[in-house]
Amino acid sequence: MIPWLDAHTPFPDVSEALTIDAPGLLAAGADLSPQRLLLAYQNGIFPWFSEGQPILWWSTDPRMVLYTDDFKVSDSLKKTLRRVERSRTSGGPWQVRFDSDFEAVMRACAAPRRDGPGTWISEDIIDGYTGLHALGYAHSSEVWLDGELVGGAYGVCIGRMFYGESMFARVSDASKVALAYLVAFLRKNGVRMVDCQQETGHLASLGAAPIPRSVFLQHLRAAIREPAISSWEPVAPLDA
Repeated sequence: MIPWLDAHTPFPDVSEALTIDAPGLLAAGADLSPQRLLLAYQNGIFPWFSEGQPILWWSTDPRMVLYTDDFKVSDSLKKTLRRVERSRTSGGPWQVRFDSDFEAVMRACAAPRRDGPGTWISEDIIDGYTGLHALGYAHSSEVWLDGELVGGAYGVCIGRMFYGESMFARVSDASKVALAYLVAFLRKNGVRMVDCQQETGHLASLGAAPIPRSVFLQHLRAAIREPAISSWEPVAPLDA
């Protein structure tokens, strides 16, 4: 049985997360206030639940992570990145921006997908993370084509630790372009690891891999004590 949290209940230790039935499930309840979300991320915990469920809090073991030095760029994506970078630096139709419309990126990530329903990103989730964005902890990487938002990714950054949340694309490879610019920026600013939370084949194809939760937490505890990144501006991916 997992514990039920109210507004003032602290999170249990992540070692208490379930190991069978729902591996990684730690607790339920509480709220999605920016303060609660920050406390969760600082302790290697993230929310994930479907419509109609209570708020569910997870700490998976193993943990899927992307070391920024291990990010994989396919030959076809390299060509796209070169085209986007030429456009970005010459004022062409392709532009990459950070944090110019964070909420729009979240809502695009929440929209129904071609191959299924929308994601778990509810209005309460949007409210919580836009609150984090207002406090300077949540950020978006955005791809624009002819003035239209066509791809993006968003996540949370504490110190030199980045927690990836979701991506979307309205044109081919746009989400990968957003991620490539984000990873290049993070790498330049000393962020070695992106938390991907759960293992998927798509993340593995980009270079992510599972590691023991203990190793993840050891890195997290050091990284969140580092100074916050002061300025968020896109830099060219190293492969562009």
